[in-house]
Amino acid sequence: MRRIRLALVVAVLALCALPVASAGAIPPAQADRALDNALERLVDGAGGPPGAIAMIHRGGRTVAHTAGVGVIRPARVWRPGDHMRVASVAKAFSGAVTLSLVRSGDLELDDTIGDVLPGQPASWSQITLRQLLGHTSGLPDFSLSRAFAQDFTANVMRRFTPQELLGYVAGEPLAFTPGSRYEYSNTDNIVAALMAEAATGRSYDRLLRERVYRPLGMRNTSLPLGSRLPRPFAHGYIPDPPGPLEDVSEAFSASGAWASGGIVSTPADLTRFVRGYVGGRLFGGSVQRAQRRMRPGNSEPRGPGINRAGLALFRYRTRCGVVFGHTGNTPGYTQFIGASADGSRSATVAINQQINAQVGEPAAFARVRRAFAAAACAALATRR
Repeated sequence: MRRIRLALVVAVLALCALPVASAGAIPPAQADRALDNALERLVDGAGGPPGAIAMIHRGGRTVAHTAGVGVIRPARVWRPGDHMRVASVAKAFSGAVTLSLVRSGDLELDDTIGDVLPGQPASWSQITLRQLLGHTSGLPDFSLSRAFAQDFTANVMRRFTPQELLGYVAGEPLAFTPGSRYEYSNTDNIVAALMAEAATGRSYDRLLRERVYRPLGMRNTSLPLGSRLPRPFAHGYIPDPPGPLEDVSEAFSASGAWASGGIVSTPADLTRFVRGYVGGRLFGGSVQRAQRRMRPGNSEPRGPGINRAGLALFRYRTRCGVVFGHTGNTPGYTQFIGASADGSRSATVAINQQINAQVGEPAAFARVRRAFAAAACAALATRR
């Protein structure tokens, strides 16, 4: 159990009007075969996960592609309605909430922490919501704090409050001058969610229900604070050499990630989310234009093709065209969501093992990114 806890800590610190296709798009049948092959190679190769699922929405219908298993024992395939931890894809949800509040006038992108959340460290006071959502705030990442790692290791079921998470870095200097560069930080989305609460007087969980789940018809998405997952769920695993893969689906509290990575959803619900979020169902116009002003920056883990960062959104330029979305990984799960600019086409990929540039075999992560890219190509596929 000690070895499993240490593995969990290491994994957590590695986090928690435009065309829809380009000249590189390939025919649908060919793209679907390529996706199936990529998923099979991912699962069957060394260091691969037990299973994977890709939900492709194209031509007004959604089709699931699977490889391997969503549960090892008793073995069964991964299903569109299986719950899972979405990890840092949750950051897109905090973007959905806060940017919808910008549209309604409850917040502005240039609102500062000092104006909306008095009582935070003085050095944070001039950091704006825009900088938080774009990971240009300079706030240190609480999940990389040694004290957080120690407290998490001591009790993986501990329920952290958002303010406790901020407390791990409240005494640290800013990593850089706000707005001067991009640096991914889990702290950013904790603060953004607290700003949403302060601006409305409503809990973040209620804001998610009112401004995201309900408008997009999402019935199987939630933000739990404990370790249990809604039934049914795809089980998440981590290697535990020399033994078999260890099931960590419900091995730790989700409160240590909260708005930066604590959401639980299903492949079917994530497909509804990414299409609505990217397609403008929750906000549009000047807010969406501001969101899509991109700068160099990779999602975590790195998504398919060339990555650039916007506000709680990444642009992935692949050989088949461009999709907008997010990625995420946490112990037991790795995720990718992407949609065409108008939301009419989308790809959702989930695997039940954490694999990124730091966790797992490099060759396995290369196969993960190829699977992400194949899913994006399948979503953008068009008849010639």
